[in-house]
Amino acid sequence: MTQLFLIAHIAGRAVAIESGQVESVVDIGDVIPVPRAATQVLGLAALRSRVVTVIDTRAALGVAAAPVPATRAIITLADGHHYAVLVDSLEDVAPFDLAPLSSGIVLDGGWRATGCGIVERDGEAILAIDLRALIPGLAALAA
Repeated sequence: MTQLFLIAHIAGRAVAIESGQVESVVDIGDVIPVPRAATQVLGLAALRSRVVTVIDTRAALGVAAAPVPATRAIITLADGHHYAVLVDSLEDVAPFDLAPLSSGIVLDGGWRATGCGIVERDGEAILAIDLRALIPGLAALAA
């Protein structure tokens, strides 16, 4: 079944995010750190008269920090709260058929927890991810 996916880039990898997980795409301004928060919680930011929790996607995936901190984010609603999930860059929304991850695909680290399938664009396999798996305490919802 064809669904709409947002294509983004995280840590040099193209990823597909099902459009139902995407409330909006924004540029994040000042982020206020939260003491004693999980490593992947960069802090809090003001967005359209509300506060969102900013997720450092690279930290959540266990990959090296970017040389220049990301400011683009996908706003997602999970468990009644808004989160800004940082991405390196964004492309466009396009229709794809989601295929399951095959047993021959080996994902390491945090990619294993977030990967939920594969979409194919012009012969290129792109990992589909579940944003909830990047948010501390919500990984169980992503399963």
